[in-house]
Amino acid sequence: MNYYEVNFDGLVGPTHNYAGLSYGNVASKANAKKFSNPKQAALQGLGKMFALSQLGLHQGVLAPNARPDLKTLRSLGFAGSDKQVIVKAAQVEPQLLKACYSASSMWTANAATISPSCDTQDNKVHFTPANLSNKLHRAIEADTTARILQSVFHDEAFFVHHSPLPQHPLFGDEGAANHTRLADSYNHAGLAVFVYGQDNRSEVRPTKFPARQTRQASEAVARSHMLNPDNCLFIQQNPNVIDQGVFHNDVIAIGNENVFLFHEQAFYEQQAAVKHIRDAYKGSRPLHLIEVSEADVSVEDAVQSYIFNSQLVSLPNGGMAIIAPSECQKVDSVESYLSALKQASTPINEVIYLDVKQSMQNGGGPACLRLRVVLSEQELKASNQSCLLDETLYHTLCLWVEKHYRDQLSEYDLADPQLLTESYTALDELSQILALGSVYDFQRV
Repeated sequence: MNYYEVNFDGLVGPTHNYAGLSYGNVASKANAKKFSNPKQAALQGLGKMFALSQLGLHQGVLAPNARPDLKTLRSLGFAGSDKQVIVKAAQVEPQLLKACYSASSMWTANAATISPSCDTQDNKVHFTPANLSNKLHRAIEADTTARILQSVFHDEAFFVHHSPLPQHPLFGDEGAANHTRLADSYNHAGLAVFVYGQDNRSEVRPTKFPARQTRQASEAVARSHMLNPDNCLFIQQNPNVIDQGVFHNDVIAIGNENVFLFHEQAFYEQQAAVKHIRDAYKGSRPLHLIEVSEADVSVEDAVQSYIFNSQLVSLPNGGMAIIAPSECQKVDSVESYLSALKQASTPINEVIYLDVKQSMQNGGGPACLRLRVVLSEQELKASNQSCLLDETLYHTLCLWVEKHYRDQLSEYDLADPQLLTESYTALDELSQILALGSVYDFQRV
């Protein structure tokens, strides 16, 4: 039976704004308080989804979390009508209001960790929503994200859904942004490479910015997913690059099938880490380990361009393509490297540049916007078909965005209760378009 990698992209929510909430994310902090364009952001995201579907790839859509999160605001003592809650929070705790308005669920690489059925001992697809415990604006996503995933992958004959890990620093989990699967094909069992920033049994850790993924979290996910321990590796990210703004592994490394592209400073004790990967890989096709030198692309240029936060995809007609943000064309070292890479003796033979500027300015590139789910033909058919992108759904969602989204949003607009009404109205209609049932719990008063 054939297996496919399906990219489920997060649809940018109507409250997309630049609040600068993500400490350790250079772009997020640099663009804090600037005006955002939610409509453009959502259309750019949809454009990327449609472009990949036009390449012949399977493409899905994941709905955003409902924002503002009134449940969290009320749990923190803001009472009264919806309008009163928003107005009081804006007056008393504007930073908290920003967190509850964040559209960060658009970056679905952090939504969950997924193990395909060909890797698990019960031959089912396993999902663990990330607890995202390091940042408040992301930690409040877990429950709704879990419901959305369950509505898309609902057939218990094929899918197993786990609860998020405990909201505790010991188990900080940032999802698939720190997980790479290497295999000779999607059809065969693969090597699960979990990259963590901190092991609580070790003093090796960054000193400036937080390490968001712990080894303990990665090990817990691997156990829950019933993965063969012989097919799992736990590798530490280089704490020095975390302190340079590499807050997730997918900002410094990317893998697909039998190709792993990474910076020479990506991992702690890198030579040993690379040897572990090479030795643990069991595929019949050769493993291509492509190490990018600091001389070719500096860590600073990698963070500025998000070259490693590109998508690396297998094309239906053979070979692989890098789906890169257009910012890569603006950094000379990066553009030169990618031009040379597609001419080198590797499976990567194409580079496609796409505009996702609105997401990039908030610290997320093409890879941040998608959650990779390897599915068999049967599992794909058992998924919610209303969430699989085709030309009709693409145009329907574009019209939906044009109808409901604002062209401009600032932090001051978050105090406007009308924005709440607009957002909830849009998401109520979206839940019908995507056949999501009652995933949203608006709790309006």
